[in-house]
Amino acid sequence: MAEPSQTAADQQPSNMAASSSTEPVRNSKYDPKKPHITEEPITAANWYKHINWLNVVMIIGIPLYGMVMAYWTPLQWKTAVWAFAYYFMTGLGITAGYHRLWAHSSYSATTPLKLFLAAMGGGAVEGSIRWWARDHRAHHRYTDTDKDPYSVRKGLLYSHFGWMVMKQNPKRIGRTDITDLNEDPIVVWQHRNYIKTVITMGMIFPMLVCGLGWGDWMGGFVYAGILRIFVVQQATFCVNSLAHWLGDQPFDDRNSPRDHFITAIVTLGEGYHNFHHEFPSDYRNAITWHQYDPTKWSIWMWKQLGLAYDLKQFKSNEIEKGRVQQLQKKLDQKRATLNWGIPLEQLPIISWDDYVKEAKDGRALVAVAGVIHDVGDFIKDHPGGKALINSGIGKDATAIFNGGVYNHSNAAHNLLSTMRVGVLRGGSEVEIWKQAQRENKDISFVSDSAGKKIIRAGSQVTRIAEPVASADAA
Repeated sequence: MAEPSQTAADQQPSNMAASSSTEPVRNSKYDPKKPHITEEPITAANWYKHINWLNVVMIIGIPLYGMVMAYWTPLQWKTAVWAFAYYFMTGLGITAGYHRLWAHSSYSATTPLKLFLAAMGGGAVEGSIRWWARDHRAHHRYTDTDKDPYSVRKGLLYSHFGWMVMKQNPKRIGRTDITDLNEDPIVVWQHRNYIKTVITMGMIFPMLVCGLGWGDWMGGFVYAGILRIFVVQQATFCVNSLAHWLGDQPFDDRNSPRDHFITAIVTLGEGYHNFHHEFPSDYRNAITWHQYDPTKWSIWMWKQLGLAYDLKQFKSNEIEKGRVQQLQKKLDQKRATLNWGIPLEQLPIISWDDYVKEAKDGRALVAVAGVIHDVGDFIKDHPGGKALINSGIGKDATAIFNGGVYNHSNAAHNLLSTMRVGVLRGGSEVEIWKQAQRENKDISFVSDSAGKKIIRAGSQVTRIAEPVASADAA
């Protein structure tokens, strides 16, 4: 697969050391002073100029040819097993090699393992390590922006493979530092010899195994070669598309990355993408035992064999902080949809005499801890009966409500808060309210992400630590 806006022959710069450590790999014919085709609107006269025809052939044309050839090529079971095994190996070349080793430096590898991953990654035919990792670093740095090479904000299909078949303006791809890649001799060699690597590891090697192993040359070419490349490419493309569209966001929802086991199965464990974008230098994508991440298991196994070392993991404390913060954010969003009653500071202040007068005039008002509630619509539904709730109308029912007669439940306090209509001014009732606040001094009122006060169970203004004696409650 050629790099966007490049021809296959232009992918190997003649002087790697002289190339910029932050710029995208350029076509040798690219002139930044000239307008790029992407700066022109697509019209009936120029639409074909916007298409990267080489990638169309590589991503769409050749797989279609392979599917046609499969109609006349019997699939032998040995070839099927080898094609699947080689799919897994070349997939690891991308996930464990291109991605977690070179793009994110989440672990270190010995030279033999690096050579294996560079060869397998080449067999996946997804570009050189240098080009792939550079774009992926830009994707992380500029997620969901115009500088993101495969932003899902431009559409699911675009993020899947549209960014490959449509030419991209190199000036619009975000800058990233790839100094470490330019200093890695294996990365440099593979980049300079990318076409040879692709032909050898993508087509010749899998065909040789089938041909020399059990005489199935054509099956090796079609199934272990062409169609296997198509499947592993589509799996990788799902990380750019499906992993930003399907699933949950347990760590952060400000950007599009998501976690889902289906994406993980398709992508050899890369589906826990919300975690990955929050903790990109962690060699794991899945952090619990039941989550599917064969890439993580492979890296761990290589460590046991002495092939990998310095496996990076974020501290569990930091991971859990992110999870808790996101849970709190979701709770805040849910809390905002609920009726917690009119805030006390927005209620009218009513004198005791006016409160008593309105109650005598027939309004079912009950004062609890200095807050006046209209319980008229609730009397008939009161679980304790009408008589008990009627006995508190026009009186200070603080003691009645807080254990003098019945110590009401948390749900009762929450329900009562939705009936607030005023706050008492002066008199012992306000002192009761103040006392309630003093007795709840260990319960701090905090605000949610929207600035609204959080009322936790047991901290409602109508709840006091100990029943307060009241003459009216006697």
